[in-house]
Amino acid sequence: MSPAGWLRLVIIVSVLLRLAVAVYMGDQVVDLPGTSDQLSYQTLAGRVLEGYGFTFPNEWWPVTKAGAPTAHWSFLYTFYLIVVYAVFGVHPIAARLIQAVIVGILHPWLAYQIGRSVFGPGVGLASAAITAVYVYFIYYAGALMTEPFYITAILAVVYVSMLLVRRNPEKTAEEGKRRLYALASLLGVSLAAAVLLRQLFLLLVPFILLWVIWVGGRSRWLPVLLSAATILVAILPITFFNYARFNRFVLLNTNAGYAFYMGNHPIYGTRFIPILPSDMYVRIIPWQLRSLDEAALDQELLKLGIGFVKADPVRYLLLSASRIPAYFMFWPSGDSGLVSNLSRVGSFGLFLPLMFYGLVRALIDRGRNWLRQLLIQPSCSCC
Repeated sequence: MSPAGWLRLVIIVSVLLRLAVAVYMGDQVVDLPGTSDQLSYQTLAGRVLEGYGFTFPNEWWPVTKAGAPTAHWSFLYTFYLIVVYAVFGVHPIAARLIQAVIVGILHPWLAYQIGRSVFGPGVGLASAAITAVYVYFIYYAGALMTEPFYITAILAVVYVSMLLVRRNPEKTAEEGKRRLYALASLLGVSLAAAVLLRQLFLLLVPFILLWVIWVGGRSRWLPVLLSAATILVAILPITFFNYARFNRFVLLNTNAGYAFYMGNHPIYGTRFIPILPSDMYVRIIPWQLRSLDEAALDQELLKLGIGFVKADPVRYLLLSASRIPAYFMFWPSGDSGLVSNLSRVGSFGLFLPLMFYGLVRALIDRGRNWLRQLLIQPSCSCC
């Protein structure tokens, strides 16, 4: 079978597995392991459709008041649910099935393109196959959360960036220019999608754009500016919308302050605990700040979080280092349920050795190439 045939088979398997999970999760939204955010997105989409705007019917995470404006959650993903529900009615299974098909196709296809571009079709097919059966990807494909589309956007950013720095011989200079600007527009859309789904990705955008210029050369300056302008055009309407509601500058979402404050609170000491009791996340928010609106509270909490770091930078460094084991945990835990343990071991645990092998192999190959270039002397032109 040709690589194209194998890829089609992998994509079919990918879609079927994700559809199965979507059907299992069904036409209701409940708090399954690791998917509590879908309760918020479901409620928020329903409120918008009912004419209440981006608000919640009762006090919501973390301490957003009933009926008060919220910008804590991704506007882009909420709009996805709103569009689906406007067409099919408020049926979560419709959103799950559409999402499962989209990411079921794009995840392995993009993984194949990236692997093929760097190492050839064999590695591309292996990448697609791993992506298709990776348990975490399958599980979250049916959840009404940002993760599935966010991962898709990141894969698209990687692939389009690679295409943008590649020097392909075109028939004419005009054809080459059109190709560059088309890819730059696509990169801008991919970056904007990732940012609108998770604003934290903004931190990576400058490095990606600078890498394109560094590798692609001076001819990429204007295309990169087009990518940056595309991101700006996507962000500005949300910024203006937030300012109209909160009467203060909020670029995208009101969650950075919450996350930084809660992640670096002295309650941890120097040892990070991945999951605290659910009520603890609310209890550690100072009472004197709870009368503030969501945007003001987020900014005040960010100041307090930065204050924690300034007051004891050594503790901050030790606490940051203590997070590393949690990021690389691949074994089952008594604190996790059956679904969480199976997902962790069946994805990260199963493929962690391959990840390490790939990193080590890449470093060894890079070292060999560097040593070879160092030892090979250029021939003397006078001989």
